[in-house]
Amino acid sequence: MSQLFSSVNTDHLAASTPEKWTIEDSEQTYQIEGWGDPYFSINRAGHITVSPQGDRGTSLDLYELVEALRKRNIGLPVLIRFPEILADRIERLYACFDRAISRYNYPGTYRGVFPIKCNQHRHLVEALVKHGKPHQLGLEVGSKPELMIALASLNPIQISKQEEEESLLICNGYKDREYIETALLSRRLGYQTILVVEQLEELQIIQEISSELGIKPVIGVRAKLSTKGTGRWGTSTGDRAKFGLTIWQILQAVETLKSYHQLDSLQLLHFHIGSQVSSISVIKEAIREAAQIYVELTAIGSNLNYLDVGGGLAVDYDGSKTNKNNASKNYNMQNYANDIVAEIKEACDQAEINVPTIVSESGRAIASHQGVLIFDVLGSNEPPLTPPPVIEAEEHLIIRNLWETYALINENNYQEPYHDAIQFKQEAISLFNFSYLSLQERARAEQLYWACCAKLFEIIKHQENINDELKEIANILTSIYYINLSVFQSAPDHWAIEQLFPIMPIHRLNEQPSKRGILADLTCDSDGKISQFINPKGQQPKDFLELHPLEKKQPYYLGMFLVGAYQEIMGNLHNLFGDTNVVHIQTHPKGYQIEQFVRGDTITEVLAQTQYSAEELLENLRRHTEQALERKLISLPESRRLLQNYERSLSNYTYLNQEP
Repeated sequence: MSQLFSSVNTDHLAASTPEKWTIEDSEQTYQIEGWGDPYFSINRAGHITVSPQGDRGTSLDLYELVEALRKRNIGLPVLIRFPEILADRIERLYACFDRAISRYNYPGTYRGVFPIKCNQHRHLVEALVKHGKPHQLGLEVGSKPELMIALASLNPIQISKQEEEESLLICNGYKDREYIETALLSRRLGYQTILVVEQLEELQIIQEISSELGIKPVIGVRAKLSTKGTGRWGTSTGDRAKFGLTIWQILQAVETLKSYHQLDSLQLLHFHIGSQVSSISVIKEAIREAAQIYVELTAIGSNLNYLDVGGGLAVDYDGSKTNKNNASKNYNMQNYANDIVAEIKEACDQAEINVPTIVSESGRAIASHQGVLIFDVLGSNEPPLTPPPVIEAEEHLIIRNLWETYALINENNYQEPYHDAIQFKQEAISLFNFSYLSLQERARAEQLYWACCAKLFEIIKHQENINDELKEIANILTSIYYINLSVFQSAPDHWAIEQLFPIMPIHRLNEQPSKRGILADLTCDSDGKISQFINPKGQQPKDFLELHPLEKKQPYYLGMFLVGAYQEIMGNLHNLFGDTNVVHIQTHPKGYQIEQFVRGDTITEVLAQTQYSAEELLENLRRHTEQALERKLISLPESRRLLQNYERSLSNYTYLNQEP
């Protein structure tokens, strides 16, 4: 046998002796300091830590927390909420506006309202109301169901008359008579309810009901600004925007209120330029336009007291602090507050009118950080990167050609051999399709092709300025990690609008992540995957995530961060994967306690949402087993075991059960 075909040198695939991987390497790889500060970091054990009070208070080891939850029989996936982060976000927002008001000698005040649409879950809303009470944080609703939540959650009876006047309930959205009547009656309880007009027709209904009840309304109007927003929600402004009134319609509203002798009820001007506004210049332009509208409406006799700047305060999902994509922003919370206060004060000073109370609806910026989704990896699918150990001289020519191509790849010669490897692989498939190559031979040919790609990748992975064709090799070598999760249920924005969330292992961060992978969820849908990931420095998203090799019988946990806004409420039941387990964690000097545990959906509960009765299903299966027993297709012990499994499954979690 010729030595040429007797063996293959695989030394390049052996573990080299790289420099020791450090925590700092992981921090840079996953950009955790950019998006996680001041709540998330990595400790010396290589585990992510959570500091719910930011740079104050204690911190928790997230890996140890997950292990403790599993020992309590709380299965994965699990959404962990940290109400203290919610409190810290509220405090930071108010502190930023307080500093801006002081810096610019603004004679007015700031009042925040949380838009319930960001996350309507009861325990979160209760925590938000509790932590927002010292600041008189109000709520914003956009529908009748949300109004029901707000009226039952907010306590209108405050300690003092001043607090009562300063806590707001903003009513947005389309409204019918019942909505308007309920909102007006709530003022009798002490709620500072403001009805924001979205359509001119609402004014007549408000006038009729307020006259009937003898309740003076407080009215706002929502303006369609000409300032263009940015990113996915840029169309929230302009003539084609879904909500709001044009300038002409606002003037019509003024005339209508004059005819009702209710112009003094018009006390709020509202606008919204979209969620996740990445550029501070867009915010400044919108504030400048809205402030001028406020000035002009005041000049024609409106009794405006509030300027509601809406939402838009962005979250830095990729940590790049740029506006190069929709996953970041080029400003911080203090810049945001400064520009709003400065622009409004300048406009009012020039017009010599009183400044308004500033209201903002910063839901995403308040709620995102407090939610962390933890899930485990079930397994992986990886290309075979090691060539066959022995190539026989009598092997098929295509296999020998591929091995020779593999042997020729080196640092000085890799472009041409790569083209040859592609050609030989295509020839192997063609030969197989015409029965000239066996299944085993095709497998050896493909194995050699993968080995060629792996050898070439080791050469080019640290090079710059390689062409797109060679860059594609990295994608070819990407592994698939199967995760115990439904993207459609827990990260619908990633699937629907390509929103990026920080994702990383929560442990083993003192080890080098030698794998490049994408994440595939449990659903039987090709869209049920995560294949775009945050990239440092605001570059285009990466199409792989750095991961560690899986270890037998050892769990591998990943975390998806900043998921506290929108994702929980917008998830769907694709493949009938339901809500995940949820825990609320409260820290104390000696550690933490589980403040709330909300068990995720059982199979019975998700079936009920599709009009199936668990009892009827079980009874149907029982009848089927009886028929099978009569025909001797199944034994009695087997039928009993089947029914027991079926009944037990109905009461279990919809996700896979990985024993701790």
